[in-house]
Amino acid sequence: MRRKQALLAILLSFFYAGTTVAQSVDSLEFAKISKQISFSDTIKKGIVSFPVPKVPEGYELILKGTDRLHVINKKGKIFTPLQGVEVDLYYHLLRLKDQQQLDMPPVRVHVEGSFNEMKGNPRPFVIPALREWHGGTGSLKLTKNSRIVFSDTDPRLIEVAALLKKDLLISSGLDLKVNRGKPGAGDIFLAFNAKDEGLGEEGYLMEINDHVRLNAFHKRGMIWATRTILQLLEQDPSNHSLPKGQSRDYPKYEVRGLVLDVARKFFTMDFLRNYVKMMSYYKMSEFHIHLNDNGFPIYFNNNWDQVYAAFRLESSTYPQLTSKDGHYTKKEFIALQQLAEEYGVSIIPEIDVPAHSLAISRILPEIGSKKYGMDHLDLYHPKTYEIVSNIFKEYLQGPNPVFTGKVMHIGTDEYDKKEAEKFRYFTDYFIRYVQGFGKEARVWGALTHAKGNTPVTANNVTMNAWYNGYAEPLEMKKQGYQLISTPDGSLYIVPAAGYYYDYLNLKNLYRKWEPVNVGKVTFQAGDPVIRGGMFAVWNDKSPAGNGISEQDVHDRVFPAMQVLAQKMWAGTDSIPYTQFQAKSKEIKEGPGLNIAGFVKGRDSLVLHYDFNSSEINDRSVYKRGKAVLSSPRAGKGKSGKTLVLSASNRFVQLPLKEIGYNYTISLRLKSDADQKGEKVLFSSPHAVFKSADRDNKLAFSREGYDYQFDYQLPAGVWTEVAITGTNKGTSLFVNGKLKEKKTGKEVLYPETKAKMFKVETLVFPLQMLGDRNRAFQGEIDDLKVFNKVLSDQEIEIINQKPI
Repeated sequence: MRRKQALLAILLSFFYAGTTVAQSVDSLEFAKISKQISFSDTIKKGIVSFPVPKVPEGYELILKGTDRLHVINKKGKIFTPLQGVEVDLYYHLLRLKDQQQLDMPPVRVHVEGSFNEMKGNPRPFVIPALREWHGGTGSLKLTKNSRIVFSDTDPRLIEVAALLKKDLLISSGLDLKVNRGKPGAGDIFLAFNAKDEGLGEEGYLMEINDHVRLNAFHKRGMIWATRTILQLLEQDPSNHSLPKGQSRDYPKYEVRGLVLDVARKFFTMDFLRNYVKMMSYYKMSEFHIHLNDNGFPIYFNNNWDQVYAAFRLESSTYPQLTSKDGHYTKKEFIALQQLAEEYGVSIIPEIDVPAHSLAISRILPEIGSKKYGMDHLDLYHPKTYEIVSNIFKEYLQGPNPVFTGKVMHIGTDEYDKKEAEKFRYFTDYFIRYVQGFGKEARVWGALTHAKGNTPVTANNVTMNAWYNGYAEPLEMKKQGYQLISTPDGSLYIVPAAGYYYDYLNLKNLYRKWEPVNVGKVTFQAGDPVIRGGMFAVWNDKSPAGNGISEQDVHDRVFPAMQVLAQKMWAGTDSIPYTQFQAKSKEIKEGPGLNIAGFVKGRDSLVLHYDFNSSEINDRSVYKRGKAVLSSPRAGKGKSGKTLVLSASNRFVQLPLKEIGYNYTISLRLKSDADQKGEKVLFSSPHAVFKSADRDNKLAFSREGYDYQFDYQLPAGVWTEVAITGTNKGTSLFVNGKLKEKKTGKEVLYPETKAKMFKVETLVFPLQMLGDRNRAFQGEIDDLKVFNKVLSDQEIEIINQKPI
């Protein structure tokens, strides 16, 4: 009896959580009917359609979705997996007499696969994990004689083949020929002739035997197949071998994305293009770019005229709208979207209105709200609608619009709820306006916060469900919106802000989260209202100068992307977190990318020049290459030669561009006595490290931020200098002793009593020892670069060799 009561309680809990909340008597009736419905728990191999169970008279079962649409789709069609898998089916129970319907409890079935035994090579590790795998025996080695072969002249195949050729050359050093034809041993074969319709847009088949065979229905699926091949090769010591076996791979969720706030902190176009490539490498489907926003008045004397605001796109309609300190031309933004399409990623451009809109109100100050602040547009002013319409139209109109994709995000969050009805009108107006250009509109969830009677269309509208107090997810589902799970309490990164996450709790996310979890609300597996998930970077404090660099943001994003790519592609179908964490270190950012400044090496001394040879050879075990100096000049120390930099010999080209966290740089310096002004010791495109700034102090600069150590290098005297760097800060050691540790500092704003934390990090520049124009002048000896932070004791003894 107790078991029956417990089961009934469980059933009732699901019915109460459904799309339509019935009276308790109805829920009880539905629960009783549900108990009478019996489902098959195993689907035998060869069954092509899910058997519909008998339903009591007066009711109907409606299959709304499954959590493996590539095995059982919404119509109940079955696509046989390689190995047996569990599938959750999401049903509605419909009462015919009044069309009342409620969610059924989850239905889990086991679908038998083509292969019953797990044998051969184990499932290889990639991110995200392969959904299905049947192992073969041994491995296939690609050689210089391997080819990339495509089945026909479909331009999509030719494009993917060209992309794979380029990436293989970068990552494996294999310059493979590309041609149409039949594959031979050792070749990679690409074809759009898969018979498995269950693959959908993003799925693919991969078979590795005497050659590699990749099959897909669509271009994006084929692109993902090539990313898997590249990741497998990256983990092989020779970068040439692949484990034999076959995979049937596909995503659990269609939206797998990142939101990047480029408004409050500018990111270069090179950074965005690199992120497209990195996201593709991890099969992330959407890159949401937040194009306009502003700082907080509390950091600008509470004066709206002083508050930083930015709109990052070129505008010919309102030229004054475009940010002067960093923006993207229309041509650049179109090219970014074209690159993204080439790599299988969709760009989601966002112009945020009617809040977060200070940059727009500065076009015509009278449209800024005098009641709620100038970052709120005046919803009652007719010019507001005219100007916003003109801005949107500039990027949406014409046969070749600036926003080339299918989606535009219009913001619509965090407006004062006192104006709920007018806000709802505004939101509906611009949803329909964007839809009038043939685009799907997206919005931030705000309609619980802005509760009211004014209707807001939900037709073909997707909502980022970011905070349940602003948009209660079950209520938004009831109103007809599709949702992207973007919960702020789990997935918001706000660098160095002191609220939300600085670094996401990846262990917790890996173990407990997937897109069906929106705050404290958990949707049933397979509920089609959840399109997927996104995590976000909001640069709230950057307008006030918090010191965060592009590479600091990347340090937060990259490990999160690895975990969340896994969770949004495969859900909970994954290995334990500790194993994932260890294995993920072997997969980096993608071919040709090194945003983090990672320097590989099991021996921590990754670069060493003693300058005793005129050829300046690397003495580390890696022999990374010669440093290049046009006219090398040597000095003489007590135990060997030294490098001399002078007005005629200003710099040495090093084989590394930079080194990211964690690192130690060690060298000996003897500065000339007659140096004046700023002198650069190391430089790269991202940063410079100075032997002397304007105050003659050791210092470094990156992205417009200048940092000074309270130490002046003495002239004419040999000095041992070491610098260590982590994502927490940068430290200076002189003659083996810690001189200064920079781990961030608190900045005070006395006018408003506000406080802010400013980071003091440095990805160390190594591309050039010296500089073309303002180089350090003097002698240098025994340059060592370590890819770890040495202890104080290790630094103290590292340069005991006499000069």
